Amino acid sequence: MALVVTATALALAAGCSSGGGAANPPGAEKPDLNVAVVPALDSAGFFVALYGGLFKAQGLNVHFTPATSSETVIADQAKGIYDITGGNYVSYIQAQQQGEANLYIFAEGSVMEPGSQGIYTMPDSKVRDLTDLKGKTVAINAPKNILYLLAASVLTEHGVDPSLVHFANIKFPEMAAELQSGAVSAALLPEPFASGAEQEQGVVPLVDLNQGATTAFPIAGYVATKQWAHKYPHTLAAFYKAVEEGQQIADTNRADVEQAMMDIPAPFGVSRQTAAVLALDSYPVSHGPVGSVDRIRLERVVNVMQQFIKFPTFDIDTMLMNSG
Repeated sequence: MALVVTATALALAAGCSSGGGAANPPGAEKPDLNVAVVPALDSAGFFVALYGGLFKAQGLNVHFTPATSSETVIADQAKGIYDITGGNYVSYIQAQQQGEANLYIFAEGSVMEPGSQGIYTMPDSKVRDLTDLKGKTVAINAPKNILYLLAASVLTEHGVDPSLVHFANIKFPEMAAELQSGAVSAALLPEPFASGAEQEQGVVPLVDLNQGATTAFPIAGYVATKQWAHKYPHTLAAFYKAVEEGQQIADTNRADVEQAMMDIPAPFGVSRQTAAVLALDSYPVSHGPVGSVDRIRLERVVNVMQQFIKFPTFDIDTMLMNSG
């Protein structure tokens, strides 16, 4: 199904095109873009823009690739395979610090809300609280990423050393089956995978990760390599405008978010029943120029990384376009 664009989206799209036409914005250097985004609810603004025609209204043809995690696409982005990617801040900051890529965080994606990220088990599991996870295997989509950081924070604050828990890398769509089979004792699931697994496999929440040091935590954003951003500034501006319009809709109109998550290709899209019960994030909106992000919010990510995963000193300004 195509996204049923609301009056708000139509008004936004109408304001995007020059003279009401569908031509590329003047100076758009590269209208055909390869974009890899983790197909989680954290990126709802992108999917609203994609399926609501907001990128097309800017003269951009966005070819979307579902990413297993932001970590898995960073190397390909550095090689130029992907123009833009969207995913968790932790992996991007780690890649920047380790010299694996030279990135700009040019737009924010999401801030965690209650129920949007959690640890899940099966109803008959012997794991009843966080202390029961000692010595157990927990599914995670990538090592040392945002979900690990959230889990490490919550485990530590409940007196459990994260090093006593074994984290196994498993793709989101496969986690519920691994739980059912007993291959893992728990799984770190964001939306929409959490609600889907609750409805289809009967998983149950063990703990909501939106608590303590990571309450209302910044989760995801959109990045381009600095080389790419300098080479295609008008294209980046067009993408940024469309995604910010998607953010605004996602943050104010649940119906469009639900439809966008249903429109994602299998196995990542959700049913109408699952869409109706999704726990949404909040989706920051900027009305400033390209790269207008909340520095304090992103600095918080670095601080919590240093607190819970021994991340070294890092200057977030090295990843910001408008750092002064």
